[in-house]
Amino acid sequence: MSTPLTVLHVEAGRHLYGGALQVVYLLRGLQAEGVRNILVCPEGSAVAAAARETGAEVIGIPMGGDADLALVFRLRRIMRRERPELAHLHSRRGADLWGGIAARLAGVPAILTRRVDNPEPRAWVGLKYRLYDRVVSISEGIRQVLIDEGLAPSRVTCVHSAVDTECYRPGCADRALLARELGLSGDGPVLAVVAQLIARKGHRYLLEALPGILGAVPGAQVVFFGRGPLEAALRAEVERAGLTEQVHFAGFRDDLERLLPCLDLVVHPAEMEGLGVSLLQAAACGVPMVAFPAGGIPEIVREGENGHLLPVGDVAGLRARIIELLQNPEQAGEMGRRGRELVERAFSIDSMVRGNLAVYRGLVGKE
Repeated sequence: MSTPLTVLHVEAGRHLYGGALQVVYLLRGLQAEGVRNILVCPEGSAVAAAARETGAEVIGIPMGGDADLALVFRLRRIMRRERPELAHLHSRRGADLWGGIAARLAGVPAILTRRVDNPEPRAWVGLKYRLYDRVVSISEGIRQVLIDEGLAPSRVTCVHSAVDTECYRPGCADRALLARELGLSGDGPVLAVVAQLIARKGHRYLLEALPGILGAVPGAQVVFFGRGPLEAALRAEVERAGLTEQVHFAGFRDDLERLLPCLDLVVHPAEMEGLGVSLLQAAACGVPMVAFPAGGIPEIVREGENGHLLPVGDVAGLRARIIELLQNPEQAGEMGRRGRELVERAFSIDSMVRGNLAVYRGLVGKE
């Protein structure tokens, strides 16, 4: 009887969303496949608690980000003690670079998951990516960025991020729930942006389009889910525009699976995006989407199928498509149904687990 494959995972995120949530999905699926998983993550983090529930072994350590050079030696010590057959580095914040150096020093093959599409200097790519035996991109868009930066196509595999389709699913659109939870008024349609409040997520484009949207659909309301450094500036902009009754800041919510099915539309006007987990969640809940085709977004938002794509920065187009869907609920509902079908077909947890496992086996030759 062969010994199980042992994989040491490194995740620097503390909270259970985005990439860290994808790691928990992966751990759960790999455990079911008989893989021994060891997760190194920040001590006392939410991801640590969730990972323990999957059956993974969890090692909590201090992780101080890009400036934490000592992380190299902490990780090397753990790798030498645990002797994994490979290390899977899941995030930035120092886990990518310091984790890659630690794996090289410990003699452990390393895989890096790349979740963002922002370009890196070509010379830096040539140095940094020598640390990794394989790179897994969460979208074809990210894969192409890496290839354009000089990485050999054979070294980059796309394995799409996943969404829990049992958790995120269409449900009863309880508008009273939204009103109660988010302080909304009236019974008009509700559209939302689910993203960090940072510049590249493009909230300003929706705010610019909003007066025209409200002129055509007077009862519409907007919810911004998320937190970030631009919150004060966005609130000030909303106040200057006299839109405080129509635009609501909901902060970070850990119950989106309850709230997303109640929305009429998700808008994602991001200028850069690896894939967009919030779009996967919205599609799984049967919500149509309007977005810009940045990064991997066109892989989940298909023009005319489950939503609309406009050129980045096209405020007039954004306005027109949002109005169209808000005024045509039957069309929007059909797009929502197609989005759910797409997620079930191409973005399931099982598919994501199989894709990563195939990369592992390709490196270590273990079935």
